Amino acid sequence: MRRWLKNTLKISSSVLVCILIILVILLVGVRLFGLRVYTVMSGSMEPSYPTGALIYVKEIDPLTLRKNDVITYRVNESLTVTHRIVDIVFDSENSDSVCFRTKGDANNVADGILVKPDNIIGIPVFTIPYLGYLAQFIQNPPGRYIALVVSVIIILYVIISDYLIGGQITRKNKNNI
Repeated sequence: MRRWLKNTLKISSSVLVCILIILVILLVGVRLFGLRVYTVMSGSMEPSYPTGALIYVKEIDPLTLRKNDVITYRVNESLTVTHRIVDIVFDSENSDSVCFRTKGDANNVADGILVKPDNIIGIPVFTIPYLGYLAQFIQNPPGRYIALVVSVIIILYVIISDYLIGGQITRKNKNNI
């Protein structure tokens, strides 16, 4: 096999495997480190967290939160929000507890509801722009199926290229003996 083709197969299969491993780590593997992954679905926190970004959130004790901290919290079963704390107020239902008034950086007014400490998931520790679009795509059919097919194709490509490269090396070594 020609040397340039062999090198091209080696390099391309290595690059594809690295990309696949990095994506798996970024989308799933970070959970091993206690981080939760969310996709930014609106522009309320731009430019800090642009639409389509992935944010990585770590759990935090709500008592350590201060004004200007950014928090991720549950509004209800199906809605999670990431906004900045603009004020800390006493809970009207429990005077021993506090609530957090939040606002999106790109919004003109504060949110209409107060956030209770029990609803806080954590604070964002870092973000990757645009990767949220991919995460959203592969979480639902047909994106899930496309991701599965692409993964299988990459694995087959790596196996076949390793076989071709290995087969040439084996034949070459046998001829030299």
